[in-house]
Amino acid sequence: MIRAEMNIHCDRKVHVDHSSAARLPLAAWTPRPQTVAPTTRVPRPAHPCVDVHNHLGRWLSPAGGWLVDDVPALLHVLDAHDVATVVNLDGRWGAELDANLDRYDRAHPGRFVTFCQLDWTALTAADPTAALRAQLDDAARRGARGLKVWKDLGLTHRDAAGDLVLPDDPRLTPVFARAGELGLPVLIHTADPVAFFDPLDRFNERLDELGGRPDWWFGAPTTPSFDRLIQALEALVGSTPGTTYIGAHVGCYAENLGWVDRMFTTHPNFHADIGGRIGELGRTPRGFRALVTAHPDRVLFGTDAYPPAADAYELAFRFLETADEAFDYAPGEPVPPQGRWQVAGAELPADVLPAFYADNARRLLGLT
Repeated sequence: MIRAEMNIHCDRKVHVDHSSAARLPLAAWTPRPQTVAPTTRVPRPAHPCVDVHNHLGRWLSPAGGWLVDDVPALLHVLDAHDVATVVNLDGRWGAELDANLDRYDRAHPGRFVTFCQLDWTALTAADPTAALRAQLDDAARRGARGLKVWKDLGLTHRDAAGDLVLPDDPRLTPVFARAGELGLPVLIHTADPVAFFDPLDRFNERLDELGGRPDWWFGAPTTPSFDRLIQALEALVGSTPGTTYIGAHVGCYAENLGWVDRMFTTHPNFHADIGGRIGELGRTPRGFRALVTAHPDRVLFGTDAYPPAADAYELAFRFLETADEAFDYAPGEPVPPQGRWQVAGAELPADVLPAFYADNARRLLGLT
């Protein structure tokens, strides 16, 4: 009787409208991975850490206020996750630099290190080199501990003639050399993810993200190519060997760890932080592990998750210290922000973690 009922059930014709799935818009597709894998919670790192890439100021705030409303609450988050020091990249210049230094570095010695930026409108001055050097000298006098260079250098800033200025512009070489003379490390973000320079077609792996942020696409013919920008970065690093560089976001080329490895080998003054790139590194965890193992003094911990929060730190620690597989790099997001994939842990060797988490940053920043 049971077998007969099963046969009757199996013979029934079930109509499925496959065409509706074929017409499903990409933005509406939110697949649920069925992979079952262990989950390891890592609330604290194996060693106290320095977050060398974060934002605490007002520059990136949509409303113009401080990204961190409650500094004591932030300190509680840092203490709970053994984050000894955070590098604040939002110092800007002049009075804004002083405001950041007062709010963070001077109010909480040792817990925060603020970097300045340069006002690139000086590129239109009669002598842009002198104007920018003067800005850097002033920032150092005020107490800046480093220089942050954002991707807009090479993408948007122009000189008095209207020409786009790239990082390897000879007028900038003395400015970056001056940073080295002042003992200011340069944390530099050149270009952006490679997909941001690719055509907006069915092959672009970050089409979701670019659909929500069209201003992040740099594939227009009037914009320098990714390769040209990366070449400019290397030319700058090579032309100023006395300046210490930290390439943001895995040396500005997280998709190509072989290139980063070559930069480390070729340029002793080049380093990299991992801020904002777990989504990339988690697709090549063994390659990342090999990179850190080969260059244990060159890779630095950073999150670029602002304002700093518990879940971002715990995700980073899980990626770095465990062999967990198939987990979300942006938990809770219906569509992963960078691309529709999951990541796996790198399980870095225990002997490289002290340098990676803190010692490299302490050396470059002159922290005790």
